Parts: sequence; structure tokens; C-alpha cells
Amino acid sequence: MEKKTLLAVLLSIVVLVAFYMIQGIFFPPRQEAPPRGGVTEQQVTPIAEQSPPATEQIPMNSFPNTATVTQAEISADSGPESEQRIIIETELLTVIFSSAGGDVVSWKLKNHKDNDDFVEMVLSGNNEARAFTVAFGGLNAQPLSSLFYVNRISEYSVEFYRDFSLPNNETAQFRLIKRYDFKPRDYMFELTVSLDGGYTVPGFNFGGSAYTLSFGPQIGPQFEKLDNRYDYRQYITFNSQKRRMEKASETAIISSNPKWAAISGKYFTCIAIPLLAQYDINFSEKPEPGIPSASRLNIIRPVLNSPRAIDIYRFYLGPKNQDALNVYNNGNNGFGLTDMQLVEVANTRGILSPLEKFLKWMLLVFYRMAPNYGIAIILLTLLVKILFFPLTKKSSEATLRMQSVAPKIKELQEKYKDNRQKMNVEMAELYKKEGYNPLSGCLPMLLQIPIFFAMYNLFNNHFDLRGAMFIPGWIPDLSLPESILNFPSGFRLPMLGWTALRLLPFIYVGSQLLYGKVTQTPDQKNNTQMKMMLYVMPIVFFFILYDVPSGLLIYWIFSNLLTMVQQVAINKYLAPKRAAQAAAQAAQEAAKSEAANVPKRKKR
Repeated sequence: MEKKTLLAVLLSIVVLVAFYMIQGIFFPPRQEAPPRGGVTEQQVTPIAEQSPPATEQIPMNSFPNTATVTQAEISADSGPESEQRIIIETELLTVIFSSAGGDVVSWKLKNHKDNDDFVEMVLSGNNEARAFTVAFGGLNAQPLSSLFYVNRISEYSVEFYRDFSLPNNETAQFRLIKRYDFKPRDYMFELTVSLDGGYTVPGFNFGGSAYTLSFGPQIGPQFEKLDNRYDYRQYITFNSQKRRMEKASETAIISSNPKWAAISGKYFTCIAIPLLAQYDINFSEKPEPGIPSASRLNIIRPVLNSPRAIDIYRFYLGPKNQDALNVYNNGNNGFGLTDMQLVEVANTRGILSPLEKFLKWMLLVFYRMAPNYGIAIILLTLLVKILFFPLTKKSSEATLRMQSVAPKIKELQEKYKDNRQKMNVEMAELYKKEGYNPLSGCLPMLLQIPIFFAMYNLFNNHFDLRGAMFIPGWIPDLSLPESILNFPSGFRLPMLGWTALRLLPFIYVGSQLLYGKVTQTPDQKNNTQMKMMLYVMPIVFFFILYDVPSGLLIYWIFSNLLTMVQQVAINKYLAPKRAAQAAAQAAQEAAKSEAANVPKRKKR
């Protein structure tokens, strides 16, 4: 049994060590990047409101012989002489637009912080970011940078428009209009892209497409590296109640007309909902100078065989929070949307996802009871230990039972040491006769391995833990490693790569050593292998867990402490049984010794 127990323990440890070593090698922890300066709010210059001509939808087949031209051949009218910056502020957002292209250059979330500033959802590289750009043509077309006229419709609505003409035909003019409509309490907004060619332009075909609407180059907040631990990017489409993970490519086209498409980070997301009958989607990571990694979402509008079109898009650009996303299922939003299933962006998948969802639900229950996530984690740990107490008790009883069966096992091993098959049969018969299961002592430990991984995913991805403080001045964010001393910027401890001195890993080692000491059984005290596990493995795990989220270490530390309390109680409960077993073994040994010392009578 001891060998099987040791094998199970070593197997569990190998799994955990391999998991974190691979994660540490391929996804090393990032160093916190300082906040990058965003676009400053400039004074808006009032201009006369100019309404675009009324438009109406014309059937697509009205003008089948649409001319094909390239964007380079399109010319713009004289237009405004200077760029303007327009600011729209809601209860949740501060959005800054540029009249150059009518694009978004800054999108800040007022309820979420990134270091000392608000989270900037439109990250920029060396050049100023330009989000929700329009380019005449397909993926290779260049976004428009022409200066647009501005029509500030209301506090939450703004319109940009500009006239263009087809090549070699200045009388064939059309107007491009981009209108943004916001709601006071929504992370979602509506973007209307209108093309109006009146009676002079039969349709729009620029290199095989009408236009491409793009978000990029990257969603926030700031990051140094996408390492899959502190942040990551996923590309998702959703249709027919099914979520599909997509791959980024500069050329791949998704033509399935999904209900929505999204760029998903660890805590924030950009979701596009095109209200078009037909469109193509592309996700791209085309490099952007000055930014660690780019993530773009492109919506390609097919050829328009009509002089007029009004295309409506809705975009959600905000936290990947289930509460914020669920409002688009129940209609409790400014657009009256229902059953959008945007929460699928935040849901985890995999074999452990049901367990993770249960733990998340319990964590939220405890948080409502005690509005501190550190305390909620401790209460969740207590619940897990209570649920596992019957198994822990049974494991201790099985260990005690194993100690009584061990001498008989040893006898069989000696008796059939040259016949392993016979030995296994006899040992199986012994287990059956004694009513003993050799795996019963390992079961509680093996069952806690999925709990550990589910807890890791929960503490590493649950949105509400982002920025959740436990102890002011020490543990300000349970989703990140804590520190008592940060090393100078850019400095990493040689060999180890540490960027800060952390206290929780040292507390963890102490609790793990004490845990091993309390739970150590008498037969393990003289076992060299078990001693090595008792003293060496906590040190190994100290380095593996040094940079994990502080919430995970709090769970493990209190799990060790609570297990020690449980073990002390179990030891008191089993003390009479151990004493009786020891007395029985002593009597059995005395009887054997006495029988061995009785002289044998000689046969006559």
C-alpha cells in the first residue's frame, strides 16, 4: 500500500510540476508596464450642423452592372481644413473621436482602472490608434484618413460625413456617413455606415467589396506580453447557440454570417454584432509598430449593387463581466436586446468548467455574505474542507487499517517473492478477506487535484477578482501576485527572474512543512522517500508557485491550516483504535516469539 500511496502522490506532483514548468517556460510572468499616455481631451470647435440628404434602401439587384474601381482611384471633395476632436461621455465611458476618418482614438472605461489611469480599450503603438475605420475595398485597402465634416446630433450621438467621387467622373459623387449612437448606461453603442450615391452612382464595388469596417489595433488594458497567464487573446464567433474558437490570419475569411464575433482578452472584450444580411469576418494579428501584439477584427461588406445603403452595427467594448454581458439576454439594456448570449465570451469550457462554475457561484455567495474576496476565498476553502472531511477521515482510517494489514502483506511478499503473479492473487484475496481497499487512502488527495486546477482557473480568470483587495498595502489585487518589495523597473533577480519579493510563497512553504509534520504517520517517520517528499517538495513548489495569483496561495495556505486542524481532531478520534491496534500487534509479536522459543520434541 505504501508504494501505491507514494506512487499516487508522486504522480499528482509530477502533473502539477509539469503544468507549471511548461507554463513558466513558455509563458513567463510579465513585468507591469507603466501606463501609456492616452489622447488628451481637446476643446471641441463648434461647427454648423449639416444634415446629409435623406436616403432609402434600394434593392440590391437594381443595378447589376456595377463598376469596379480601386480605392486609390476615389477622390474626395475639398472638405474641412483642420482636424477636430469630439468627446462623448456617458456614465460608463469617455470616448474621443477624430474627424480624420471619423474614427475612435480613445475609449476609456470609467469604472475600471489600469494602474493610475482608467482602462484604455483602444491601445496604440507608435502611431495614434484608429478604431472603427472604414476602407473602400477588402482587407488590403487602406483606411480613410480624409477630414470629415462633423454633426453633433445630441449628447450621446455624433455623425461624420464626407463626399467622394468615382474615378474619371467627378459628377458620379457619393456620400459616406458614419454615425455613432450611445446609451447612458451601456458599454454597447450603435454604428451606422451609410453610402448614398443618389442618382449618379449605380453601386459600390471597390476591388470585389464595398468597404471594410475594422477595429484595432488592440484591446486594452496595457500589457507587456500575452503570456496566457496575465493576459491572452481569443477569437470567437457565435451562431446557432454554439461558440466557435477561430484563428487569426491576415487572409482567412469567415463567411458563415455569425450572430456575433469577438476579440476576447482575460478581462475585457470587443464584440461586433453586424445587422446585415451578408458579411465576412476576419481576425488578424498583423504587426503594429510599438505594440507587443496586435488583434484586429475586420468586417467586410460585400459588393453593393445599389446607389444607397444604410448598414447598422452594434459593438460591445468593455469588461468581460457576466453581470455586464447578461443584460443583453434579458432586455435590460438601452437597445432592448434579448438572447444575444454575449456571456458566452466569458464562459469557460473544458472538463473542469462545471466544477469551476460551481466554485465561482459559491465564491459569489460568500462575497455577498462578507464583501471581501479574500475572506470569501477563506470561506470557500472552509466549505471545500468540510465537504471533503468524510473522505479525509476515511483516508486516515484506511491508513490505520493498512498498518494492521502491512505485516500480512510483508509475509506474502516474502513468501511469493519469486512468483509475482501468485503474490498478486494472494494479496487480492487478503484485501478481500480484510475488507481493505489499497486506494482508499489516496482517494481524497487525488480528488483534490481537479479542485486545485479549477481554483487556479477561477482565481486567474474571474473578472471580479481583478483589482479585488484583501489586505490594504499588501494584497491589493487577488488576481495578481502580491509583493512586499518591488525591485527597480527592468531588474530581474538573476537565475530566478523575480521582479519582486513576495511573502505569501514563504508562508505557503511554512504551512506545507507544518502540514506534512502533522499529517505524517508513524511508519513514514523512518521512510527516507517520505521524508524527502516532506521537506523537498514544498521547496520545489515554492519556486513553481512564486508568481501565481495571490488568491490561489491564500486558498492553499488556509487549506493546509484547516487540514492540520482536521488531522488533529481525527488523530484524537483514532487514538483509542491506534492504542488497541498497537496492543494487538504487540501481543501477536509476543506470541510469535514465545512459539519460536519453545523447544521441539524429538521423535522416537
